[in-house]
Amino acid sequence: QVQLVESGGGLVQAGGSLRLSCAPSGRTFRIYAVGWFRQTPGKGREFVAAVSWSSGSAYYADSVKGRFIISRDNVKNMVYLQMNSLKPEDTAVYYCGRGARYNTDKATDFGSWGQGTQVTVSS
Repeated sequence: QVQLVESGGGLVQAGGSLRLSCAPSGRTFRIYAVGWFRQTPGKGREFVAAVSWSSGSAYYADSVKGRFIISRDNVKNMVYLQMNSLKPEDTAVYYCGRGARYNTDKATDFGSWGQGTQVTVSS
């Protein structure tokens, strides 16, 4: 069974950068895609970006396109979310999940969620 663990969150000023990591463990050959979502209190999980485990193809939400970069390292079994030019509205708990395809923005298409990592962007 695949388990996911997020790390790398923290407090950063607006305009700064953070890199989140997602470490799938277990049977990684069963991973087809990994997606990052974020959630704020009282709201549903919002799509951020997703990557194909095999090809590295990526899919982004319009709100982060040009600022965030998702990548995967098949050797290290890691997925990264490089977040640049951060804005206060990026503040949320960020989760990674695995899915059957990367080109979808639906949280219901992903599962095996990690525990999340808090990102706080101060103005």
